[in-house]
Amino acid sequence: MWNVVIDKDKCTGDEECVNACPAQVLEMVDGKAEPVNIDECLGCETCVETCPSGAITVSEA
Repeated sequence: MWNVVIDKDKCTGDEECVNACPAQVLEMVDGKAEPVNIDECLGCETCVETCPSGAITVSEA
């Protein structure tokens, strides 16, 4: 299982991570990315790689 954390202060709300996630773990909530389907996370870190502001961290839970 994986832990996905979004730094809301860094998140610009550009949705790149939401669109890039192959497991649809992230959704936009109030203009910021939010992990909503965390059990589906593959740990691939595609969201981390696509986030231009470095707002996402993925670690093993």
